[in-house]
Amino acid sequence: MRAPSAGRDGVGRGCLGHLQWLPVLLLAGGVAIDYNTPPHFSAEAFYTAAPMTAAALLSLRATVLAGLGACAADAAMLVHFGFLGDSGGRSELAAVATVSALAVAVSRLMYYSDVRLQSARRVALAVQRAVLPELPPSIGNLRIAVRYQSAVQDAQIGGDLYAVQDTPHGVRCVVGDVRGKGMEAVKAVDVAVGAFREAAEQEPRLTGAAGRLDGALRREAERRAGIERIEGFVTAVLAEIPASGDELRLVNRGHPAPLLLHGGAVRAVEPSEPALPLALAELGADEDRADTVPFPPGTTLLLYTDGLTEARNRAGVFYDPVARLSGRDFSGPEALLDALLADVGRHTGGRITDDMALLALTRDGGAEDR
Repeated sequence: MRAPSAGRDGVGRGCLGHLQWLPVLLLAGGVAIDYNTPPHFSAEAFYTAAPMTAAALLSLRATVLAGLGACAADAAMLVHFGFLGDSGGRSELAAVATVSALAVAVSRLMYYSDVRLQSARRVALAVQRAVLPELPPSIGNLRIAVRYQSAVQDAQIGGDLYAVQDTPHGVRCVVGDVRGKGMEAVKAVDVAVGAFREAAEQEPRLTGAAGRLDGALRREAERRAGIERIEGFVTAVLAEIPASGDELRLVNRGHPAPLLLHGGAVRAVEPSEPALPLALAELGADEDRADTVPFPPGTTLLLYTDGLTEARNRAGVFYDPVARLSGRDFSGPEALLDALLADVGRHTGGRITDDMALLALTRDGGAEDR
């Protein structure tokens, strides 16, 4: 049997390329064992394993070919040893044929299950993309890049969000992470993005925009009851970059600290005072506080969700963006995010277990920096 060059429908060609010959090896091994062992020793297990392996790894055509090959190999050995005519030989061949037929049925069931799951994932991601705004590549002297990578496990929709708004008060942006999954998380994302866009335009202070966002999410949470309301919070960082001056303001509501990259140096901007996530302000009496930090030309602000810092390798070591990015220089936010995602992929071996939103803004100092 010649196995197809591709794996199962919907599975990447490279992922299963090294396994596509496994049914062939099982059949060849079965024939070799059958031929070189006493007549009453049967390699039936190898013949039945071949089509089942093809059903799990390869296409329907490969499964059919593996089943036919298994039946042919078993029949050839039975003829060779003169057992095809007795009841034991016929029973063995019938068992191989039955398992081969079941393998074909299993292959079809797995295919349709994959189709339904992939369709659900595409719909889920399309819904999430619909509530996230499309960002411009630049605003004034700021270059902007965004990446969203979904774990897409079990067709669940993540709750990561981002938005950038050019306002009379400067460029304002937000990156956040909704506690939870599914459509409830998408609703919270929709509320958060809508509230941010309105508040970013109207509120003269960044803390006021954070308060408006908190209120909108709290009203959304009040429609729920019990533990769902308590867990329905959003961690977020709001940033404001005025049109003039070399500084930015940050309001951090329980979110991973933003990073500032300049000349190969990477610094995490921790909040001066810890604050509760959005929608939980009623549990604390402290007011929002904005931290002002230098943001000279050539500096990049990196906002991200915890899918980045919670990405682990096989040894369970978390990804450390400060250590991994230090000493490296990037031509702009696009190059930074591309390199960052590639590095996370190497660190985790390609295993993404949580959604990841990345937003980078680079302040240019003039034409020479572009």
